[in-house]
Amino acid sequence: MTYVISIDDVRSAAQKLAGVAVRTPLIENIKLNEIAGGRVFVKCENLQHMGAFKFRGAYNRMSRLTEEEKSRGVLAFSSGNHAQGIARAAQLLDIHATIVMPKDAPPLKLAATRGCGAEVVLYDRYTEDREKVALAVAADSGAVVVPPYDDPLVMAGQGTSALEVVEDLATMGVTPDQTLINCGGGGLAAGSFTVYYDAFPHIQGYVVEPEEFDDVKRSLEVGSIQSVDFGARSICDALLTPSAGARTFPILQGNGVKGLSVTDDQARAAVSFAAKTLKMVGEPGGVVSLAAVLEGKVDTQDKITVCIISGGNIDPDMLADCMARF
Repeated sequence: MTYVISIDDVRSAAQKLAGVAVRTPLIENIKLNEIAGGRVFVKCENLQHMGAFKFRGAYNRMSRLTEEEKSRGVLAFSSGNHAQGIARAAQLLDIHATIVMPKDAPPLKLAATRGCGAEVVLYDRYTEDREKVALAVAADSGAVVVPPYDDPLVMAGQGTSALEVVEDLATMGVTPDQTLINCGGGGLAAGSFTVYYDAFPHIQGYVVEPEEFDDVKRSLEVGSIQSVDFGARSICDALLTPSAGARTFPILQGNGVKGLSVTDDQARAAVSFAAKTLKMVGEPGGVVSLAAVLEGKVDTQDKITVCIISGGNIDPDMLADCMARF
């Protein structure tokens, strides 16, 4: 089956990102292995520029703009991590960036986005459609819209994190049995599984979502794109998308990926575990795949499992609360 991106697109993105993106570590922890009953490798994208994997896709997309497009600037819509990735990429490429962000986005993410020189336009995520707000702003400014996930160049950029994992595992002579990827709209998952299924055709892939935002899990179960209930809420702000992308979903479906979900408290517990045991700062939406491992959502006994901390942009008070609770 042919998809909108291939392994060659991810390799091309890796060339664009070479010397620009951080090559983040793949870590293994004795305590985590004991809990899992097998070997678990964690890709630490919380150590990426702006604290999340999103920089990869943003830079790959924006670095390919024509000079005329760059002169018009870029526009993006995001709850925070994509916003920060766009802002940093724009700063490096000397492009004006406007970001449409929800009014209730974490203050840390708003401040970091503005700190890179981006212009922020706020909207109400519960009464307004962010894509409509963004398109209205773009119509006025002529800016190029850079979607958070449903764009081939963005997806390919996100997949470079998995390319690094594959290279690191090859160096160690390790072949994984399964991999778990945090999932909102599916950009990271689609890019990553493009890599994993090319390198390891027999691997089992899982997407992990917040329990109230398990639209991709349900979509994979019924075979068509499902949406989130309007009243859904979660502390995993990085993953609160209404549905999978029209371009991302076929990659997940076609590769036989399965869906998992975790509760907010399970995400909180994983934030605490990452900080106390792995010595890694992860945000709730960034640790859901780790949470799934810790909670036994998949069989990890005598298996080799790969998961990811996709972002570490957590408010200090929330971090302290998670660590106090668990």
